[in-house]
Amino acid sequence: MPYRWIHQAEAGSQQWLLRRNCALSPAQLAICFSAIGVVTLLIASAFALQGAWVVVPFAGLEMLALAVAFVVHARHAGDYERIVLEGGCVTVERLHGGRLARLECPAPWVRVQYGGSRRELIRLVASGREVAVGRYVPDGERTRLARELRASVARWADANAQRHGTTHG
Repeated sequence: MPYRWIHQAEAGSQQWLLRRNCALSPAQLAICFSAIGVVTLLIASAFALQGAWVVVPFAGLEMLALAVAFVVHARHAGDYERIVLEGGCVTVERLHGGRLARLECPAPWVRVQYGGSRRELIRLVASGREVAVGRYVPDGERTRLARELRASVARWADANAQRHGTTHG
């Protein structure tokens, strides 16, 4: 099944929401990790009752590693990139690990650059500023997203030029 980004188009506004493809929610992952932890503690307890106490510290290390993995996953499960074309501006929001970064620039100045090479991100370039998007989109789907973004920015620029009686280029 191909990756699907969320694209909403309304009168005078378009939005793309690019999210991580997480199979489990943080709550489901907590249940799985808890089950693994319980099994680990049961096994360590069984060995400890047989006199092999050395197993208990290793079980503790495994529990610590599971906890760290859970925190890292939960911290990034909600990461996203949002691209909004509205009111003559392109706004890019990036939430990564709880930190929100936002960049706004006039839509007619925006160029969408993407060469199509593996692991390359789509770059939105405007007046010396640049932001890379598409981290959560598989390599094979980025070409389609870049094409969609280019077409939308060009349509907006054409419509805006007609409204104001100017041309862009």
